[in-house]
Amino acid sequence: MFALERAIFFSVVAIAILAMLVSCKTETGDDIAFAKADSAKTTTAEKRNLSQEWKDYWYAGVAEISSYKLDQARYGELRAGTAALIYVTEDFLPKKQVKADAQNDSNIPVLKLNATKKFVTGIYPYSIMTSTFYPVTEKKHAIKVSQSTQEWCGHVYAQLNNRENFEVTSHSYFQSEADQEMNLPKDILENELWTQIRLDPTSLPTGSFKAIPNLEFIRNSHIDLAAYQATGSLNEGSYTIEYPELKRTVNIQFTPEFPHTIEGWTETFPQGRDGALMTTTATKMKTIKSAYWGKKSIANEALRTELQLD
Repeated sequence: MFALERAIFFSVVAIAILAMLVSCKTETGDDIAFAKADSAKTTTAEKRNLSQEWKDYWYAGVAEISSYKLDQARYGELRAGTAALIYVTEDFLPKKQVKADAQNDSNIPVLKLNATKKFVTGIYPYSIMTSTFYPVTEKKHAIKVSQSTQEWCGHVYAQLNNRENFEVTSHSYFQSEADQEMNLPKDILENELWTQIRLDPTSLPTGSFKAIPNLEFIRNSHIDLAAYQATGSLNEGSYTIEYPELKRTVNIQFTPEFPHTIEGWTETFPQGRDGALMTTTATKMKTIKSAYWGKKSIANEALRTELQLD
């Protein structure tokens, strides 16, 4: 009888272990399977040829950080502030669409841009950050864009994921914008243009097309999150996108030669109750390359002084 009970016990244990192995896939396994399935569906995607110069610059294990003097149009007045563009390459999980903890062949290499702004309106401050994750080896749209704005009235957050469609989730303290989920067609993303410049400015869209404006502008202007008719024009060291319906024009200045550093930008759009056109201007102050994620000591604050961000 004891031998029979022991046999039954070990059989139950074996079945339980087998069930656990079947049902509990690792995140890496899920992403490998997803990457293979996604690759099978997107074999027609045009590959991007990365030069050795590009690889040497962007795969050196450091980020590129640029600081800017900012004159931000807000509530009908220009506000003095600072902006920063932090570019860095990293491995991205294709299914979860977040940074990978470890490198493996299923990951997607991306060029990430964290764009920040800080300025004050009267008594209260604004802090804005937008993150764009752009694939470097295939000519596709950004894989993900997220944006958040914090100020004393509250904060807003929006996230766009590139899957079958653009899947968008948005939250706001405004009643009319409170909690939204929607799917959008895969039109041009204004946010991705800033990373596309760093890969190949000649690939920027020109002529007439539909584009989803910068998520920061959409939320701060309280317009519908949608694509609008736009026109793009490329000149040496300058790219302009215009939205006639929105009366908005963005011009990005960059170095014509590699690595196509962003030198500054302007953004003209209606402001204040009378809708008068005003122009936000950003002018580069300093660019450094640094593995900033390891610069956590008080002594490293000297780098902020170098960037003129204090």
